[in-house]
Amino acid sequence: MIFRKAQKEDLSIIVRLLADDALGSGRERYEEPLPEEYYQAFDAIEAQTGNQILLAIEDKTVIGCLQLTIIPGLARKGMKRAQIEGVRIDKNFRGKGIGEALFKEAIAIAKAEKCGLVQLTTDKQRDDAHRFYKKLGFSASHEGMKLVF
Repeated sequence: MIFRKAQKEDLSIIVRLLADDALGSGRERYEEPLPEEYYQAFDAIEAQTGNQILLAIEDKTVIGCLQLTIIPGLARKGMKRAQIEGVRIDKNFRGKGIGEALFKEAIAIAKAEKCGLVQLTTDKQRDDAHRFYKKLGFSASHEGMKLVF
């Protein structure tokens, strides 16, 4: 398995992964051609320093993805932090250590960027994800809130 930063030609498979679960199917629109909003969002990610979609690839096939954003801040003596979002592993490859390997790669990038912590949010309905994140050493230290428009 290798890891690499996503390119625009990977966008269709990334959206397919994002849409391929109970919550994602209601949030995403995986169709061909992809809605223009996905291309605009990808361009914005590419334009922002420290923001990327990281892919897990096996036999030239994308089998997992996550978005990793390095966030500079003033709090905690100017500490940078890494934010992980949009984590998905192809359903045919779950339970094989792909997610753990992908997270280890993202954490290594965060450390190389001199981040002091890695944070993520996870939907309260994702019990399996919560167990997975705890197994990796994450703790539920804060209560998250969102304002959706």
